[in-house]
Amino acid sequence: METVEMNSVSLKRPRSEDDVANADEIKRQKTSEKSKTENNSGQNIETVTEQPDKSLLEDTKNEIIPREESEEQEDEDLEDSDEDGDPESFADMMKHGLTESDVGITKFVSSHKGFSGILKERYSDFVVHEIGKDGRVSHLDDFSVPVDDEDPSEETFTVLSDEDKQRLEELQLLKNKETSVAIEVIEDTKEKRTIIHQAVKSLFPGLETKTEDRDGKKYIIAYHAAGKKALANPRKHSWPKSRGSYCHFVLYKENKDTMDAINVLSKFLRVKPNIFSYMGTKDKRAITVQEIAVLRITAQRLAHLNKCLMNFKLGNFSYKNHPLKLGELQGNHFTVVLRNITGTDDQIDQAMHSLREIGFINYYGMQRFGTTAVPTYQIGRAILQNNWNEVMDLILKPRPGAEKGYLVKCREEWAKTKDPAAALKKLPVKRCVEGQLLRGLLKYGMKNIISAFGIIPRNNRLMYIHSYQSYVWNNMVSKRIEEYGLRAVPGDLTLKGATAVHIEEGDVDKYTIHDVVMPLPGFDVIYPKHKIGEAYKEMLVADNLDINNMRHKIRDYSLSGAYRKIIIRPQNVNWEVVAYDDPRIPLFTTDLDKLEGKPLPVLPTDGKFRALKMEFSLPPSTYATMAIREVLKMDTSIKNQTQLNTTWLR
Repeated sequence: METVEMNSVSLKRPRSEDDVANADEIKRQKTSEKSKTENNSGQNIETVTEQPDKSLLEDTKNEIIPREESEEQEDEDLEDSDEDGDPESFADMMKHGLTESDVGITKFVSSHKGFSGILKERYSDFVVHEIGKDGRVSHLDDFSVPVDDEDPSEETFTVLSDEDKQRLEELQLLKNKETSVAIEVIEDTKEKRTIIHQAVKSLFPGLETKTEDRDGKKYIIAYHAAGKKALANPRKHSWPKSRGSYCHFVLYKENKDTMDAINVLSKFLRVKPNIFSYMGTKDKRAITVQEIAVLRITAQRLAHLNKCLMNFKLGNFSYKNHPLKLGELQGNHFTVVLRNITGTDDQIDQAMHSLREIGFINYYGMQRFGTTAVPTYQIGRAILQNNWNEVMDLILKPRPGAEKGYLVKCREEWAKTKDPAAALKKLPVKRCVEGQLLRGLLKYGMKNIISAFGIIPRNNRLMYIHSYQSYVWNNMVSKRIEEYGLRAVPGDLTLKGATAVHIEEGDVDKYTIHDVVMPLPGFDVIYPKHKIGEAYKEMLVADNLDINNMRHKIRDYSLSGAYRKIIIRPQNVNWEVVAYDDPRIPLFTTDLDKLEGKPLPVLPTDGKFRALKMEFSLPPSTYATMAIREVLKMDTSIKNQTQLNTTWLR
């Protein structure tokens, strides 16, 4: 497992002497607040920071960056209970992780003095609203359900007993040998029978029903209409022709990533997850609002989930004739609270004005590269080099750093025996990349690593080589800014439509740094004509790769390349500094708060702590943490945070 998650990160710069007095005062405030809480409640409750669950500083972006482990509901209890030691040992283990300079993140574009703050002290401090392809920001502001005469009555959802639902679910999922389920009609009326028929068909796609007389009693008999195919292809003939085939809705979720949410919804609806579609994934440690589409599930049935699901709300329902596609969104709008900030009002204003007017370097963020001693880009480089023994070794070998205990045991077993079956026995969670590769080796043998590696889902495999591209891009952009600064120069690249062209000497005054793009290495891109073009070649030569031959023997691993702006200027930038006394209270209202009529807590004019509330919109494939890095002037890596300020871990 390459990624580790971090719940609360203190984004703290290395302290100079003039920071010490301020930092000591903050520490006294924290200690005082903690003591008060202990005295008042009798419990040791840290009111300034939360205990970490060793999770990666998660960022919300519109690009799909597959996880190396699909975290489904069944694994959560197991993973959460597997602790890796006390916070101090975690901080010690993170010494083996990456810093920003390890992946080429070295430059800033602003001139203001940096300051400290805490990002995601509460997951509700990080709120993301999706911006659709029409430019509208998604909000949850309506729970009403479209009126449709074809919809079943509310009684449909309650007419079946829990025992009936259990038996029907087992029948639907082919979990037993029964070919049908009989439900006795207690109140034998046509209306009652109709409701039961509707309930079975709407709640359990793929089941048909009929009425039978048995010993003078009426029974509704449920049976399979299309076998296993029924789950992937919901009943078509029962859907009104006048209604769009897809129900679009806004999903509001707290502390869950998008795929986890889809898995939960599909489980409760008893359908396959692949009938859902969306424009982009949203990360776990945040409150996020995004549009989802689902095939042939009624708004009424979706709305019913609001009564039984925690941390989710569904609303703004509509029927349309099309699903959603990945990448269709225009971007995301972020509302971020940085708590316990140390900057002066002037420093903050300078930082935010710079963010609004100049922007930030469009680096790929730290989560792109993993957090252990084996970065994902190293595995990507080995794939591009066609060095499959190294790919296997990098994924499976023991490594220092923070990992789940069962992964450590699995790696130790692999190092000792090189036996896939023995190593697999040490893994209670089989869907991680390590487990998938070991299953592949068990199936295809140690001499066919390529096929074994192919068992890993395609998106996860491609993540490695995309990580290498990102590693090269970050390093080259840092060199470009160091060499030529924040101005367009002859030999730079800019886009004319979708085509990259070189900026010529006579045209250079027509362009600014915001027009300049840099290529991700591949066979279908051109490179700058100045020194940085040569630097690309030199970097790839040092990695035993040929920049003029980025096609791989295996088509999936051939890199076509792409272009990426080197500076991003956020839109809709606003900020406010607020004072507060209680670190546990929210500092703004969410969509759900507004729907439920919850007022914003009254904040003191002169509180013990200060927070920076900031809002901004970003285009697809950009990282909010890189914007925040530019504001605070700090290193966002977990390694750096745990070494600079471990007080948040205690």
